[in-house]
Amino acid sequence: MPDQIFPEPTVGAFIFNAEGKLLLLESHKWPGRYVVPGGHVELGERLEDALAREAREETGLDIHSIEFINFQQFIYDPAFWKKRHFIFFDFACKTDSMDVQLNDEAEGYVWVEPHKALTMELDTYTRRSVEEWLKKRS
Repeated sequence: MPDQIFPEPTVGAFIFNAEGKLLLLESHKWPGRYVVPGGHVELGERLEDALAREAREETGLDIHSIEFINFQQFIYDPAFWKKRHFIFFDFACKTDSMDVQLNDEAEGYVWVEPHKALTMELDTYTRRSVEEWLKKRS
């Protein structure tokens, strides 16, 4: 039986602090690239609820002011550590805290200005969503 039967809906949390800086993570799942916290939508869970849960699980941060950025298709891209088919739903959101507490899915983090994030080694999907978010702001 295959490891995956259907595409997996996932959420990505583009978390901004009070200074307008974006939280980026270093994760072994995306070697050599910065990404945002996120993960699978559970059965019976709304996208926004999955976003809040994943943000809390991976960073210890509570989020608010959720705003949809875009969706993207990820079909067996070798950039990820496993062969997967995802549908990414990316959202911008805010946090009132800077007290990041990473779980075992990330090895490090950084807060950066969104336009400066584009000078960093981002995964393709994170880059596309940052660009889309900045375009909506201009």
